[in-house]
Amino acid sequence: MATQMGGASGFLLPLCPSRGHSGLPMPPCLALRLRSAFLPPRFLRCVVDSKGTHVLSTSSFAIRCNAQKRPVYIPNRIDDPQYVRIFDTTLRDGEQSPGASLTSKEKLDIARQLAKLGVDIIEGGFPISSPDDLEAVKAISKEVGNEIDEDGYVPVICALARCSKKDIDAAWEGVKEAARPRIHMFIATSDIHMKHKLHKTPEEVIDIARSMVAYARSLGCQDIEFSPEDAGRSDPEYLYKILEEVIKAGATTLNIPDTVGYTVPGEFGELIAKLKANTLGAENAIFSTHCQNDLGLATANTLAGAIAGARQLEVTVNGIGERAGNASLEEVVMAIKCRGSEQMGGLVTGIRTKHIAAASKMVAEYTGMHIQPHKAIVGANAFAHESGVHQDGMLKFKGTYEIIAPEDIGLARADESGIVLGKLSGRHALKSRLLQLGYELDGLRLEDVFKRFKAVAEKKKRLSDGDLEALVSDEVFQPEAVWSLTDLQVVCGTLGMPTATVKLRDTEDREYVSCSVGTGPVDAALKAVDSIVKIPVTLMEYSLNAVTEGIDAIACTRVLVRADNILSSTPQTEKSAHSMFSGSGAAMDIVVSSVKAYVSALNKMLSFKSIQKPRTEFNIKEPKVSV
Repeated sequence: MATQMGGASGFLLPLCPSRGHSGLPMPPCLALRLRSAFLPPRFLRCVVDSKGTHVLSTSSFAIRCNAQKRPVYIPNRIDDPQYVRIFDTTLRDGEQSPGASLTSKEKLDIARQLAKLGVDIIEGGFPISSPDDLEAVKAISKEVGNEIDEDGYVPVICALARCSKKDIDAAWEGVKEAARPRIHMFIATSDIHMKHKLHKTPEEVIDIARSMVAYARSLGCQDIEFSPEDAGRSDPEYLYKILEEVIKAGATTLNIPDTVGYTVPGEFGELIAKLKANTLGAENAIFSTHCQNDLGLATANTLAGAIAGARQLEVTVNGIGERAGNASLEEVVMAIKCRGSEQMGGLVTGIRTKHIAAASKMVAEYTGMHIQPHKAIVGANAFAHESGVHQDGMLKFKGTYEIIAPEDIGLARADESGIVLGKLSGRHALKSRLLQLGYELDGLRLEDVFKRFKAVAEKKKRLSDGDLEALVSDEVFQPEAVWSLTDLQVVCGTLGMPTATVKLRDTEDREYVSCSVGTGPVDAALKAVDSIVKIPVTLMEYSLNAVTEGIDAIACTRVLVRADNILSSTPQTEKSAHSMFSGSGAAMDIVVSSVKAYVSALNKMLSFKSIQKPRTEFNIKEPKVSV
């Protein structure tokens, strides 16, 4: 029954503590919180206050959840003064992490997940850097950048460029087919950068910035973001001048990067406030933050900037990025969700937080950069409680030691139905548990994981959540298969030379066999793979972990290889370095796991257009054998 309470519309919800909630519909955000809390009252009241916030109230406490609609997108203005745009640069700055190279397919998958998450702007890449990056940005623009949901939401697709016409042309080529295209250009403004890197005077830098923003506008792009690189160490008086000039030339967003993670929160917040107050024309642009994590302050600086008036925050999933990384999307978003109304002047975002866990897992698997257990929000220990005092409090009421619930980010604490997965379990049970773990799989992907699940379940009595995540990683988050492992046999021990025989299959279903010897079974097997693939690489890192306890645990292997004939550069420097590619594999046999990880890294490398698989000249009807 609908009622009126203090000017807010609401309705009563009958609740049976032993059977869960039922009755009138409620917003999904509140239903999610109900499932994760033991609420003793018999009736709960769901109201919508004057700000559009759903409030689930009892006699003792209230749960709030933002239900505010996303403002209409206008490049240089936000009609809601409390709304903060989330700019995700996982696919550009995040990919600059060593070994985090992403294929075009992987970038497109991540972009789709970011759109599902509801980020306002997706920075797809740095198109001038390589043909692969340009093609990836174009694919994201065409597909993700034109998928408008029922609420009218479609992400802005952005591409990075230095202040040069070649860069800007490539960036515009990459994003122009998106419904909302943006060009993001930068030039250094600190004395140390202008003197030692650019070899330009401050006046020359202003002229370049002004003319390049005007050039981008002349191409037809109406959404221009400008970044004064190393703003954290730049003279504020100089920043006032250059920002004024780029606003006049047509810049719509002014991004203030703490490029080397040098500032502290009070200092960075004060810088944002000064720039907004002293830059002529500041009311005609959106101020943005981009904070690196060199001193571990990226999230704190980002939030300080938001409180000081920045209305766009640049972040990456899992905080990955150059050197120590960037401000973490999940930390910034959940901090605003948890404390925005009380400590940040009512700030809100449009992020659908229930998709955070899935985005985090996808990025971790595709980049090969796994998350430390104690990572805030998405780490394995983020919702774990081992202390007896904490466990006692959690059993009595979860709010005693948790300020957010795992369900808020799309995780389930445990299988409340009591289902244990084993060799007799079916697809529905597997799909249900994977969904609770943050993986949404259907069709062929689910079928592939189910086949591996059945194979492992024949050898293990029960499969843990860690086992399931390892199988998903090995089946779903893999690059396109140029080569696939068909068979493997090794002979090793204290007698004789370790020997491995490997059979690989290519995309045309041809099989190749090679034998090799080595210092151990893994070394021999990887050498056999090299003799088939014939691509010059160097193994830089190798790690092997057991997913669970016990001698029957699944082994997860991660490798990092250096491509000896691929060079790449970052936006900040003209210098090139050898590209690095990561790969992962999982199997109950550690040698099989190792070979799968190595082949995965090679497949990722081979998917880049600059590498071509070498020709092979032999009868394809008979396997090729070399010793």
